Amino acid sequence: MRNPVQTTDTVLMVKPAAFGYNEETSVNNHFQTNSGESDIPERARQESEAFIALLEESGINVIAVEDTPEPHTPDSVFPNNWFSTHEDGTLVLYPMFAPNRRLERKPAVLDVIRANFNVKRTVDLTCYEKRGLFLEGTGSMVLDRVNRIAYACRSPRTSAEVLEDLCGKIDYKPLLFDAFDAGGTRIYHTNVMMSIGTEIAVICQDSIRDLSQRTRVRESLEKSGRTVMEISLGQMNCYAGNMLEIRNRAGDPCLILSLTEYCCLSNEQRGILESRMKLIIPSLECIEKNGGGSARCMLAELF
Repeated sequence: MRNPVQTTDTVLMVKPAAFGYNEETSVNNHFQTNSGESDIPERARQESEAFIALLEESGINVIAVEDTPEPHTPDSVFPNNWFSTHEDGTLVLYPMFAPNRRLERKPAVLDVIRANFNVKRTVDLTCYEKRGLFLEGTGSMVLDRVNRIAYACRSPRTSAEVLEDLCGKIDYKPLLFDAFDAGGTRIYHTNVMMSIGTEIAVICQDSIRDLSQRTRVRESLEKSGRTVMEISLGQMNCYAGNMLEIRNRAGDPCLILSLTEYCCLSNEQRGILESRMKLIIPSLECIEKNGGGSARCMLAELF
């Protein structure tokens, strides 16, 4: 069996048909803001298409799927929450907090996944929805795929029980902790406060208030051999933790982060990232403001 890799050169993205502020997710996603503007669906569509074009120009394989107006799925642009793929051919389907997000598991999208990823087995965790327990994919978890560790902060969308079940099925070690924003509200998804690449791990350590948990997470990241780059709570609020490293077709590392993220970084932080990878920087203002997610959330990796 070949050595595991952290990154892939292929992502699946969904072009939104009816993007908009989602009332069902807003109860625990405090990154969302209802702008109330009438042109939100069209602006989000334009941002999505420009993002896809930017990735393709950078030599990254993009499987772009057209969403359908019905059933109405305002957050379909964030497919990484309801499925993940793994090098051994495992496809995982996740239990989603919002009922209208469960509708994103459309047969046509699943057909595209299976056409572009060799599914050898499926781990279906969606039965947990009936018990009110959730785990929203690589939003709820940030995976160290090389060392098989799943980092996850507890939230209404990230159940310890479901995490343990998944890790047992895919042979990962769970590393569970608690993370909060500056106002003391639990962070809804782990991937807004940390990301893990091949050589660099980005983390908002200040969001982990329990010092023993903070130390445990930091030591685990350092043990992996990665350079740890800290971001502040203010930078986290600008999505600076919501990055994803992928490879282009030539095998070169690329870091995907939005213009909002890039602008909030210091020159020193930018230098650290630019010294290791090419930065790909889409503008996602409408999607970020109304959807409460950024660049990483829009990318579902296909291994």
